[in-house]
Amino acid sequence: MSIPKEPRQLMINLMYLVLTALLALNVSAEIINAFFDIDKSIQKTNKLTAKSVGEVQKGIQPILDKKPKLRGPLNAGMDAVREEVAEFVSYMDGVRSGLIDACGDKNGTEDDGDYIMEEGVRGKPIGKKNKDATTRLLVDEGQGDEIQAKIDSLRSRLIGVYTETINKVSKEAGLKKSEVDAKIANISNNITLGTLTMEEIKKKAPDKKSWADYKFRQMPLAAVLPTLTKIQSDARGAEASIINEFAGLVGGREIKFDKFFPVINARQGYVIKGEKFDAKVSLGAYSSEIKGIKLSVNGQSINVNKEGVGSFSESANSLGKRTLNLKAVVTNPLTGETQTVTDKFEYEVGERSANVSADKMNVFYIGVDNPVSVSAGGINSNELKVSCSGGGCNLSKTGKFKYNAKATQPGQTATITLTGGGLPATRYEFRVKRIPDPAPILGRSKGGAMGTGEFKAQEGIRAVLENFDFDARCKIQGFEIARVPKRADPIIERNQGGRYSGKVGNMVRAAKPGDIYYFDNIKSRCPGDKAGRDIGSMVFRIK
Repeated sequence: MSIPKEPRQLMINLMYLVLTALLALNVSAEIINAFFDIDKSIQKTNKLTAKSVGEVQKGIQPILDKKPKLRGPLNAGMDAVREEVAEFVSYMDGVRSGLIDACGDKNGTEDDGDYIMEEGVRGKPIGKKNKDATTRLLVDEGQGDEIQAKIDSLRSRLIGVYTETINKVSKEAGLKKSEVDAKIANISNNITLGTLTMEEIKKKAPDKKSWADYKFRQMPLAAVLPTLTKIQSDARGAEASIINEFAGLVGGREIKFDKFFPVINARQGYVIKGEKFDAKVSLGAYSSEIKGIKLSVNGQSINVNKEGVGSFSESANSLGKRTLNLKAVVTNPLTGETQTVTDKFEYEVGERSANVSADKMNVFYIGVDNPVSVSAGGINSNELKVSCSGGGCNLSKTGKFKYNAKATQPGQTATITLTGGGLPATRYEFRVKRIPDPAPILGRSKGGAMGTGEFKAQEGIRAVLENFDFDARCKIQGFEIARVPKRADPIIERNQGGRYSGKVGNMVRAAKPGDIYYFDNIKSRCPGDKAGRDIGSMVFRIK
């Protein structure tokens, strides 16, 4: 596809590039809202384009009435093109409605239940951040493949209608075969309606398996809607190009301006304080014959190129909402009539922010993985750098914005530092502690009375971490056990490990009602420990 020459289509394509670029960012609520602003702007332009096409066809009828040999074929060709595009636009509207409902109340109909209602008026869809439904319907269940097929089919049919019509009227219009071929090639090369081939997709994203996978996988509803509207815009642009080509064969036409508006095409709807806000400013109306366009933003005159597009930028030096007052002055090239219209555009200025939080506790425990989540607003995720220092800290990445921290030096402080993407070094401190002492357990008891059978059935003691969220296990290194038989002298043995040794096992199996068993000097070692720790004693009375 070549770059379109029409200002309206160029503006739409630039807006779509903005959308694609935004998807690579860590999408915030402000960016989600910006998608709806883009979608609304493209829809507005689509309506104006459709109306302009109707005015073009209507305007050439008085001339066609004087050329009956052109009137029939050209009107038939224009009607066929407009019917094909209208059917396709209606189909895409149905896709939009289905997605909004699938991400909303799922009752099979797009209704108020699918929107955030604001004083009885529909606001944004309630499922604006839903990625699962869009991926399931458009990628996994094949609706995206169906859209691709309809786009390619429509492109083929439109070029076919144009080719058939221009061949029919070439003699009456005084066109040579070379001129006819050149016009057909021009239409084929300049309409933006179409899809990428797999070869083109693989160059951009080698892991994508289809056009639908490339376009829609893991796209939130807020991003999918302007993407679908952009496809409708391409169809409307192709319709306008063909109808204007047909009108050019008539030998003259009338141009009527009844509504137009200035359009600001921003790279983003949310900028960071201190950065520049950049935008393209153009006229939101379709006609390659428009001359003498004058555009301004907040009273500042914008230089306009031959395609009706100018550039505007300003530094975002204060936080909050920024309003741009747009003004367009346009002169009708046929009548000399001058019209002036105004509009507004708003964008938000924010600050970069970042946060680090431990997913389980606000300390780092030695010997275990401590999961950490990182969040950053207004920063490209590819530029964000995360590091850890102090307390023998080491970081390993486990997912997008997810890390595991390991520390080795208790009593110190580990510091996680975030930098990059324009963010000044931001530090978050975490205390480093060893795993808390486990509790010695025999069976399910920490001491007290225990039946003879239950006591003898145990094979040793365990060290149990109570109320500890991490997957860690402590081991018993050894303990002393003393048996005090009823009316007899005590017997004392030392056991290595938690499982009873031979002598200790015999001592346990000799238990009788009235005996008392003392477990003392119990040593345990937990992950990260350099030496064993004393975890207390237990006393059991045999009943």
